[in-house]
Amino acid sequence: MTKRFEDKVVVITGGSDGIGLASAQLFAEEGARVYITARRQALLDQAVSQIGHGAVGVQGDVTNVTDLARLYERIERDHGKVDVVFANAGVHEPVPLEAIDEAHFNSTFGINVKAVVFTVQKALPLMTEGGVIVLNGSIAGSKAYPGQSLYNASKAAVRSFARSWTNDLKERGIRVNVVSPGGTETRLIRSYFDATPGAEAEVIKGVPLGRLGRLEEVARAVLFLASNDSSFVAGHELFVDGGVAAV
Repeated sequence: MTKRFEDKVVVITGGSDGIGLASAQLFAEEGARVYITARRQALLDQAVSQIGHGAVGVQGDVTNVTDLARLYERIERDHGKVDVVFANAGVHEPVPLEAIDEAHFNSTFGINVKAVVFTVQKALPLMTEGGVIVLNGSIAGSKAYPGQSLYNASKAAVRSFARSWTNDLKERGIRVNVVSPGGTETRLIRSYFDATPGAEAEVIKGVPLGRLGRLEEVARAVLFLASNDSSFVAGHELFVDGGVAAV
C-alpha cells in the first residue's frame, strides 16, 4: 500500500456511510489523519471504529455553520492545518416539479449546496499551497433526469463551484475538482430502489458497463483527485459512472 497521504490532514463530511466512509478508509490506509463528520453519533462512532488508524469523528450538521466552525476549531487545535477537504455530504430526495414544496427545496439545497459552500469556506484559513478540495457531484448535474429537478440543479451547482473556485483559489495553489458518480451501490440508492419498483433495472440498462458502481471505485477516484497523481488537474469533473455520461 502506498502512503500518498502520510501526515496529511483530510476532512470528509458525511463520512459515516457510503462514499464518504469508503474514502475515509482508503485515506487512512494511505497514512492520512482523517476527520469525518455526521449527524448521528452512533453511526459516527461505528465509522470511526471501522476506519481505525486514529480517525476522529466530530458530530455535527453540515448545514449548521456553527457545527462546521467547531469541526475546524478542533482540527486547528490538533494539527493547525487542513490538506484535503472532501465535501461529500449530500441528499437525494427525488420529487417531481408539481410536488416540490419549500421544505424539500430547503433540504436539498441546504445539504447539497449551502453545506458545500461553508464546508469549503471554513476550511480555507487552514489550507496552504498544495491543498486540495474535492466536491461530490453527480452525473445528474449533467443528465437532467426526470422527476428530480431540484437534485439535478443542486449537483449542477456543485459542478459550477469547482470551475469558479479553481479561479478564486489559483493564486493560493489550491486545486478544486469534482467527482461525479453514477448509480453506485450505497445505502441511499438502495433505499430509493427498494421504494421504486423497476428503478434499479432501468438504471442498469442505461450503464454501458452493465452494473452499478462499487463504493471503492468512487473512493479511488476521490483519492486520485486529492493526490499529487492529479497535480495538473483542476476545475475538472471526473465521471465515475460506467460510461453513462460519455456514451
